[in-house]
Amino acid sequence: MNESNVIEENNENSSSAKIVYILYLVSILFGVTGIAGLVVAYIEKDKAPEWLKTHYQYQIRTFWIGLLYFFIGFLLLIVIIGWFILIFNVVWLIVRMVKGLQALENKKEVENPTTWMF
Repeated sequence: MNESNVIEENNENSSSAKIVYILYLVSILFGVTGIAGLVVAYIEKDKAPEWLKTHYQYQIRTFWIGLLYFFIGFLLLIVIIGWFILIFNVVWLIVRMVKGLQALENKKEVENPTTWMF
């Protein structure tokens, strides 16, 4: 395989990961796109190169942890803290997606894909 084929293959592989990041960002307004992103991440993770698997792992964990933060915030809406948790969840999601997109653009793996924070 020559160098141009490897570059083209990496771009094809990384385009799915980029789509997942974008779907997650759009899910802030339209929640169902996050589910679509999760499905894509689960489908693509097994056939991705090692550096890209960290992105899919990061994306999958982002979905499930974000869902947990959302439910906790939603349950606590009765008390004021629920609003703060929901706002934190949105900021947390944006920061994680920007961080992941930056790493993806630089063709680098996510440094700590299992983290609960940023």
